[in-house]
Amino acid sequence: MFNDLSSAAALLSTRRSAKPRDMVAPGPDPSQLRRILQAAMRTPDHGKLNPWRFVLFETDQREAFADLLKQAYLAEKPQAGRLELESMEQFAHQAPTLVAVLSTPTENSKIPLWEQQLSAGAVCMNLLIATHAEGFVGCWLTGWPAYSAEVLASLGGAPSDRIAGFVFLGSPSRPLEERPRPAYEAVVSTWKG
Repeated sequence: MFNDLSSAAALLSTRRSAKPRDMVAPGPDPSQLRRILQAAMRTPDHGKLNPWRFVLFETDQREAFADLLKQAYLAEKPQAGRLELESMEQFAHQAPTLVAVLSTPTENSKIPLWEQQLSAGAVCMNLLIATHAEGFVGCWLTGWPAYSAEVLASLGGAPSDRIAGFVFLGSPSRPLEERPRPAYEAVVSTWKG
């Protein structure tokens, strides 16, 4: 079972990412997506700054987004080959639902930049957990588009903003594989003073 909703602990223990290229319809409908995003917004946020924004891609705008990605990629890498451009095309069309998450820190705030950036990461994770709770799968990716100033500007981002990632949502086309997880002892220690 890819989404055990019997308890909060079971939900967290069964959440895993699906490959966007393997996601199929249906994705969340508008009311489900609204619930997912509202749950994601309940992320920890020191100073109540909401240092993040969501940009939704409507289905009829995916081709325009693919064109923008290819143009921006070629502007940066004029010698790009066919496979690289096809990769940009595929990126824009994967999964039924696509959400860009922007990290939008408040400059000159008493809240450190790092804490604001951590909140943007936390909002992405909450988005994935809420997606799982709604019975869908998700995947949070960055890749070249997340580091392009032209792509950031197209999403309404300011030069001081960053793309925290693109979150793809949909239904699994096949059973999800469990990925290796670190051994508890490898990542948990006790402070000795």
